[in-house]
Amino acid sequence: MDYKPHRPSCAQRLREDAADRGESVQETAHRIHAHCGVTLLRAHRLARGLTLQEAADGLSTLGARYEAAPRADGDQLGHWEKGRQPRPVTVDLLCEFYASTAQDLGLRGSSQFSSPDEPPAEERAPARRSQQALTPAVASRRAADTIPLSFEQQIDAARRSVDRTLAVGTVTPTQLDLLDEQLLWAREQYVYTPPAPMIEILLGHLSEVEDIAAHRQPAAVQVRLSELTAMIATLIADALMKLGHLRRAQSWYATARNAADDSGNTELRARVRAQAAMLPYHYGPIEAAVALSREARILCRNRPTPTAAFASAAEARALAKLGHAEGAEAALRQATEIFERSHARADTGNDAFAFPERRFLLYMSGTLTALRRTAEARRVQESALALYPEKTGIDPALLHFEAALCLAHEHSTEEACQLAAATFLRTDPAHRTPIVEERAREVVEVLPPRVRGSRVARELREILALPPGQM
Repeated sequence: MDYKPHRPSCAQRLREDAADRGESVQETAHRIHAHCGVTLLRAHRLARGLTLQEAADGLSTLGARYEAAPRADGDQLGHWEKGRQPRPVTVDLLCEFYASTAQDLGLRGSSQFSSPDEPPAEERAPARRSQQALTPAVASRRAADTIPLSFEQQIDAARRSVDRTLAVGTVTPTQLDLLDEQLLWAREQYVYTPPAPMIEILLGHLSEVEDIAAHRQPAAVQVRLSELTAMIATLIADALMKLGHLRRAQSWYATARNAADDSGNTELRARVRAQAAMLPYHYGPIEAAVALSREARILCRNRPTPTAAFASAAEARALAKLGHAEGAEAALRQATEIFERSHARADTGNDAFAFPERRFLLYMSGTLTALRRTAEARRVQESALALYPEKTGIDPALLHFEAALCLAHEHSTEEACQLAAATFLRTDPAHRTPIVEERAREVVEVLPPRVRGSRVARELREILALPPGQM
């Protein structure tokens, strides 16, 4: 840029105008970049309303998950925002933090560091070369004649193939109706099926959608195919998150947003973003969870829909966990009002893309627990648990863990640890995934340091350390 950039207050006005128009954060960033004369990287930070220090703190929190991740302070981030090219490992971290591509951020570079659940690049290269230009359907048909793919390689190959076919896209209405029926069945199964076998089911449905979308379709057909892709990719991302495959989950959430944006369906675009906020909510940075849920709420434009209630409830829960009590309470009031107007309370069926009363109460419980309004939280938890069917997933366990957190906040150490241990052991081993383990460990972490060495706390840690076969 050869002229002086505008002041941050100018970007703030543009951000507020964009919120009124329902623009996405990506659109807002490009508007700030063009109008204020700042780099795309800085524009993305300003579009989210983050200070340099807040963004640097979020990057540091995110980078702590990876062994070779860089550490960034506010000064260093400022240099990158003025045009200095960061190292490829840093580019990868910035892309994940801002949920954008390197091109979107005006950077160049590629991922060179691996997460705990991904092998080093030199080990991944042969597998990636062997999978180029193969859709999941083609890969599975050739499996008998080639080296068998690992579970992780199948996941990565499927996602890359989806990203390719989204760019290109002759099918009868009956075929589309059958695909809709199959996905609705999968959405109902997802509520109570463990994540690992569910991923295999979803990849099968995704392969069928891809086979049709391999040739660009008429606009109306392409919209439906993109919608189906977005929903399937979101469920795959959620299942991977439950299994602890965090980097892959983040990549699949990006694919889901790409497909939803391609469909032009505003409600779906908002829903995917609200769902994607679950990853940073559980694993950090919390600021990213706030940004995603807020973007989803803005896309809803205050329409009284279940998705709008979901987005506001997700924002409230994330703000509460971040310690912003006033903002969390305001978002929770808004979520309650929208939920009441959305008529979602009448929805009692099983559908992973629904937002029935029990899920609304789950989010309310998380908000009240983080705000330490324990008496209210426990009443909400009891109401929510009474609404869950016998055949369900991990939500009831999460509610019990939050009840244990309330007990811990009330200094009832023995009851808190006993409830957390009983909940963990009672959970079906197929559902006892890393996300469940993390919630159980959180009960120990919130205990005062002087009681973390108590007998019941030690017993809870020992239970969490036992291998599945000994539980």
